[in-house]
Amino acid sequence: MLTVSVISPEAVLFEGQTDSVVAPAFDGQVGILTGHAPMVTLLGTGELRLGGAGKRFQVEGGFLQVVDDVVRVVTEHAKAM
Repeated sequence: MLTVSVISPEAVLFEGQTDSVVAPAFDGQVGILTGHAPMVTLLGTGELRLGGAGKRFQVEGGFLQVVDDVVRVVTEHAKAM
């Protein structure tokens, strides 16, 4: 399982576990599963999907970091869908 945090300047929108993350990177979609290599990418605008948790957010800008099955999404603007 992945431990995920979705954070915007206004609030912490999600903290919990899920089996997958699909995020709008600046140059296309990026998918994250358990065991993903460490990475950091800039976010674009689009839909952030948290697989098993069933959560979706519209995000704009920010970054995504993956380290040891911990995913941090820090975005300039996010809205639950």
